[in-house]
Amino acid sequence: MTRPRPLVPRGDPADSVRVVGEFGVIARVLAQAGSARAAEVGPGDDAAVLRTSDGRVAASTDVLVEGRHFRRDWSSAEDIGHKAAAANLADIAAMGGTATALLVGLACPANTQTTWLEGVAAGLAAECAPLGAAVVGGDLVAAAPDSAAVVLSVTALGDLGGRAPVLRSGARPGDVVALAGRLGWAACGLAVLRRGFTSPIAAVAAHRRPTPPYAAGPAAAEAGATAMCDVSDGLLADVGHLAADSRVVVDLDRAALERACLEPPGPLQQVGAALGVDPLAWVLTGGEDHALVATFSPRAVLPEGWTVIGEVRKGGRKPGVLVNGEPAADVVRAVGAEGAGHVHFG
Repeated sequence: MTRPRPLVPRGDPADSVRVVGEFGVIARVLAQAGSARAAEVGPGDDAAVLRTSDGRVAASTDVLVEGRHFRRDWSSAEDIGHKAAAANLADIAAMGGTATALLVGLACPANTQTTWLEGVAAGLAAECAPLGAAVVGGDLVAAAPDSAAVVLSVTALGDLGGRAPVLRSGARPGDVVALAGRLGWAACGLAVLRRGFTSPIAAVAAHRRPTPPYAAGPAAAEAGATAMCDVSDGLLADVGHLAADSRVVVDLDRAALERACLEPPGPLQQVGAALGVDPLAWVLTGGEDHALVATFSPRAVLPEGWTVIGEVRKGGRKPGVLVNGEPAADVVRAVGAEGAGHVHFG
């Protein structure tokens, strides 16, 4: 006897989550997940089990909400998977660790296409693979009945390799401030997309798929970095957190920043000229490139890929960020930026 096919609500694609079902979707998504070197028990049981080198695990979580952190008309499913993974993997690198696994929670409308979710899973797996990491578990739930938005929550787990974690609170007066990775590109790409364009493609690609310098985090820890953070909300904003936690003043060198981020001239200057925007505004306040910023003793030998962009001074009662000795707020106004960085409830 042939079982009747489930009724497909009008407007639902044939491979929607509602039709395929929770466990059918999970099976398809896990087929894209890859494998994690550190996994002793992978997906499929009540919990995953990971091996660690010294018993400690670094952990970080980010939540991405459709319409705020990504748009399906701007980015492919694979792009969104890459971006979701990068935001978390960079946090592990900023502690001086190497990511080992991801846990993914996803809420989506019942008419979401399974092929789209497979694309997200493929993007997550591709971003993790060079690190030997993979998705080892998670959860899939239906979004609220009146919501059409996808919500993606990703937790990254990482191994510190036997080293002490590099915190935001360790910067000391006299330290140098250094940068690994690029700044301003994702913000430039976002500005392009907001105006309905898709070129220059290098800037748009930077918004869709950030390229954090993952290896630079452990390398900085090995070299004795005293403090470190990733730049997710904007350089001034995130360095401001580091300065506050360390009770110091961070004085950024504008010329060094321009050399590191704006030379040779490229898409940022091209788009800035077209839109009437000072590209330094994107460098100082743009987020989602996930570059790393760290402080080092002036006697330290910086690892390859790190560039000095400032120095640490005594903070007294007023820790904060300067640019060439001027308050960051004054520089923000001078370059025409709207603020020091992304404000989640602004």
